[in-house]
Amino acid sequence: MSRIQQLSASVVNKIAAGEVIERPASVVKELLENSLDALATRIEVDAVAGGTELIRIVDDGEGIHPDDLLLAVTSHATSKIRSADDLFDVQTMGFRGEALASVAEVSRLRIRSRQADASHGMELSVDLGKVTPPRECGCPLGTQIEIRNLFENTPVRRKFLKTVSTEFGHISEQFARVALANPRLHMVLRHNDKPVYELPASDKPLDRLKLFFGSDLTDGLIPVESEHSGVRMWGYVGHPNNSKSSRKQQYLFLNGRWIQDRSLQYALTEAYRGLLMVGRQPVAFLFIELPPDRVDVNVHPTKIEVRFQDGQQLFRQLLSMIRTTFLGLDLQSQLRVPIGAAANGGGLLSGFAPPVARPVERQRELSNEYADFMTNRIGSGASPAWSGAGGSTWGGSPNLSETST
Repeated sequence: MSRIQQLSASVVNKIAAGEVIERPASVVKELLENSLDALATRIEVDAVAGGTELIRIVDDGEGIHPDDLLLAVTSHATSKIRSADDLFDVQTMGFRGEALASVAEVSRLRIRSRQADASHGMELSVDLGKVTPPRECGCPLGTQIEIRNLFENTPVRRKFLKTVSTEFGHISEQFARVALANPRLHMVLRHNDKPVYELPASDKPLDRLKLFFGSDLTDGLIPVESEHSGVRMWGYVGHPNNSKSSRKQQYLFLNGRWIQDRSLQYALTEAYRGLLMVGRQPVAFLFIELPPDRVDVNVHPTKIEVRFQDGQQLFRQLLSMIRTTFLGLDLQSQLRVPIGAAANGGGLLSGFAPPVARPVERQRELSNEYADFMTNRIGSGASPAWSGAGGSTWGGSPNLSETST
C-alpha cells in the first residue's frame, strides 16, 4: 500500500491550475479581474491562436509594487484580503491569490509593471514554474502580462482544448462580460493582431450594449429599476415581441461581476409568464448592487456562482420590478399574438396583479412562487437563506453563438 507523502509545491500548483485555469479564457477572466482591481481605465487584450500561443493584457492601473512582484506569482498571496472575516465582505473582483501562481506553473509568463511614483518599471519572468529574479525595465504606467504556450508542460490539458475559433469564442465571451459590466472602461480586444472590439469609454450603458448587439435589439429594450432594503436592481429587459430562442442574451451582474443564478433566472422567466410563446426566452441585461457582506462569492473556483443571504428578497424584487414595469405599458395592444389568453386561461395580464393593489396578498404570492422554485427546481432540502448557487447559463458570447463548448 502506498504511503502518504507531502506533495511538492509544483504539483500543488498544477492541481490548482487545473481548478482555476480550465482554458485560455479562464486566464483572460482572471487577468481582467486583476486589472479592474487595479483601477484601470483602459485595458487591451491580445490573443494568438485562440490564446494557446499568446495572451497579453495591458492596463493603465496602479501597477504592482516592485517588492511584491515575486509574491504575485506565489500561491495564496494577495493584497485584497487580510483575514478569514474578509471573505464575507469581498469588495474586489479577485481575492484568492491563486491565478498568477497557477498560470506561472503551466506557461511562460512575463510581468512588467510600473507604479506612478516609480522612475522605471520592473520585469519578472517565470518559465514553467522556474522564476527569474526581477529586473529593471522600461514600461508605461500600469501592468503588462504576457502568457505564452499555455499548458506546455501539461499536454493532457492541452489535448482537451477545442479549435482555435472555439477557444477564442470563449475569450470573447469573457471580454464581453467585463465590458458590459464596466462601460466606463476603454477596452480593446484583438485576435492574431486583428481588431475584434474597440470600445470607447461611455457613461451610458446602452451605448456599450449597442456596440455589442446593435440598435435593432437595444432600441426595443425597456428600462427597469427597483431599490428595496439596501438592494438596487436596474437594467434593461426586452419587449415580449423581441424574444429569442435561447438564453444567450440574458446577462446578470452582481456588484460588477457576471454571475449565474437559477432562482433569479426563474424569477425572470416567471415575469414573462403568459407573454411569450413556448420555447421563447426574454432578453435581459440586469445589474444588482448590494452590500458585499450580504453575499458569499467564495463558493466556486470561478466565482460565477454565489450564495445570497436573502435570496428570497432578490427573487421577489426582480419579479415584482419587471411585472410592475410591464403593468405600466400597454402590452395588450403591442403584442403580435394574444398568447397570454391561451396560456393563462384569461386576459393577457391576468397573472399580473400590481404589488401595491393588495400588498399582503401579493407579498404572499411572490413568497409562494419562490418556495415552489426552491422545492421543485433546486430541491426540497435547499435552505432559503444563503441560496442561489445556480448552474444554468446567463449570457453568451455576442455574435459567436455557433461556437461549441
